[in-house]
Amino acid sequence: MTEKLLNHRAEGPTSAPALLLGPSLGTSYALWDKVAPELSITHRVIRYDLPGHGGSPADLIGPGATVGDLAALVLALADSLGLERFAYAGVSLGGAVGLHLALHHPERVPRLAVICSSAHFNGSRPWEERAAQVRAEGLARLAESADARWFTPGFTVPELVADHRAADPEAYAACCDALGAFDLRERLAEISVPTLLIAGRQDPATPPAHLREIADAVPGATLVELPGASHLAPAQCPEAVLTALRAHLDGGAKRGMEVRRQVLGDAHVDRAQSRQSPFTARYQDFISRYAWGEIWTDPTLSRRERSMITLTALVAHGHYDELAMHIRAARRNGLTPDEIGAVLLQTAVYCGVPAANSAFATAQRVLEEDEGSGQRP
Repeated sequence: MTEKLLNHRAEGPTSAPALLLGPSLGTSYALWDKVAPELSITHRVIRYDLPGHGGSPADLIGPGATVGDLAALVLALADSLGLERFAYAGVSLGGAVGLHLALHHPERVPRLAVICSSAHFNGSRPWEERAAQVRAEGLARLAESADARWFTPGFTVPELVADHRAADPEAYAACCDALGAFDLRERLAEISVPTLLIAGRQDPATPPAHLREIADAVPGATLVELPGASHLAPAQCPEAVLTALRAHLDGGAKRGMEVRRQVLGDAHVDRAQSRQSPFTARYQDFISRYAWGEIWTDPTLSRRERSMITLTALVAHGHYDELAMHIRAARRNGLTPDEIGAVLLQTAVYCGVPAANSAFATAQRVLEEDEGSGQRP
């Protein structure tokens, strides 16, 4: 039997870091049309439809559904795509799903962005009333007020309003049940993943005070308020949302570049950057994000220890050009010439005498060059 999954659209290279985008109640993944293509330059972007919305089956959830149920569907989708870890950004109900994932599955969500959402949606009563209305009469009348609930006066996205009108009433009502039961206020302080909150200053559904409440409770959270934005900020102010998301999602690359410059030196990094082309840009981003942004920034080992490990690995595989670069990096990380010699001597035992012989020749040349040029770590 084939498992039913949320309908989704994938964009970007399959080898890029994964990013899941969650929609707001009543919309489809088209909510991200002006944002996802740009994000897919550096990420494998997966945007999904809520049950009964867009192309997702309506019977994935039923009456009494919870945000936890929706989060389980998102995890099932990620599993089906082979995504063990993924950054997540969600709007309104999609943001609530992100908060649930960050609280209950932090090992799978390294970064979270919550947009025009809340830790609670003002209790169950208004959602019970809306669910009852939709179950009784469908979505046509409710869709007439979509522009007022989603956008500032005079702005609209007809495609999103059409998606609202076409949603399955029973699935929409079940999503209302989930919103009515959602309240994470007492557990916000337990969220440990880096979290960005984006609020629309003209948002009547989840005003900035709701996002401030999350920002005040989640350790280290960042809050951005967008003037001129209402509830569906990615559709109304896509450039501002993109700027905030890029700064948040690319934080690892920025920190990695700082460490890369500290270890390898500005001259080397500047040369590498100057040679960068559209063909190599993603590789350079990969190096900065993972090698330098995650491994070299891990405080479990000191930079001296990491240099010794790196020298050994480079000798073992015969990467002598890289070894020359990391001899200089080792000096910057505090190793003396005698300590570098001791590391290379040990490689003679475990990597072989010919490999160590070439490594000593490389190290001697680098140390003499630096001594002759007056360079000091």
